[in-house]
Amino acid sequence: MADKKNFEAPAFTAKGTSRDQVSLPSTVFDGTVHMPAMHQAVKAFLANQRQGNASTKIRKYVTGGNQKPWKQKGTGRARQGSIRAPHWVGGGTTFGPTPRSYAQYVPRQVRALARKSAFNARARENAIIVIDVFDFEAPKTKQMKALVDRLGGGDKKVLVLTHGAKPNVFLSGRNLPSVHVMPYHDVSTYHILWSDLVLIEEGALSDTDRTSDAEDRTSDIGHRTSEDDAERRAPKAPSARQARAAKKSAANAEAKTKTPKAEKKATAKSEKKAAVKKAAKKKGK
Repeated sequence: MADKKNFEAPAFTAKGTSRDQVSLPSTVFDGTVHMPAMHQAVKAFLANQRQGNASTKIRKYVTGGNQKPWKQKGTGRARQGSIRAPHWVGGGTTFGPTPRSYAQYVPRQVRALARKSAFNARARENAIIVIDVFDFEAPKTKQMKALVDRLGGGDKKVLVLTHGAKPNVFLSGRNLPSVHVMPYHDVSTYHILWSDLVLIEEGALSDTDRTSDAEDRTSDIGHRTSEDDAERRAPKAPSARQARAAKKSAANAEAKTKTPKAEKKATAKSEKKAAVKKAAKKKGK
């Protein structure tokens, strides 16, 4: 769903005083909402939170059960081989869970599309508010609570996105169960969709343009023109290392053309042997 449109968001100061509306950057807030990408990103985020520590023991790892509990025949009982078989109480577990990784990988461009879609979904709901600057001089939960209440987020889940890391803002919202504070560049699709109201610091919107430029550069991969291919296939000037290797190979080839000392000795030896054989034949006659 890509209904191209320009979004505007209400703007406030850090104390909750209203300002003129702010136009959201069209590079991200363009109306694109891609549901499959958001679903994949949220599913992978939740799966990556799992530790995968569930563990059970199969029969060979349970202590005991090394000998038959009773002899094979003559007792009238059913034959048994071990008291740690799966059908025994205290025995091993069949096909039980073992520690494993639940990690899922989502391509970078899909993550960027999902994040963009989540922002647009909140913009369509008019759930984005721009704050000029969070200038908390000290951690103050009361100040954060007053701001959230004034903006109508008292009974909502509020996501606060700051321009870079701001410890005072983070500590001010840490004790509020429905408020989550994090830097803008760290936000994920899950956090945006978790929230009912998103407060974005105005300085962080410039990061939106920078992030979008990076996404545009990565999206150009795989769409090279014929000129790019020609430039890529053009022969490159040899490096210094390649030049030294070529010079060395040429010297070796030149040395091979000349008769080495070993060859001279071999020919002299063969000639001497031939002369000795010839002299022996003459003497035998």
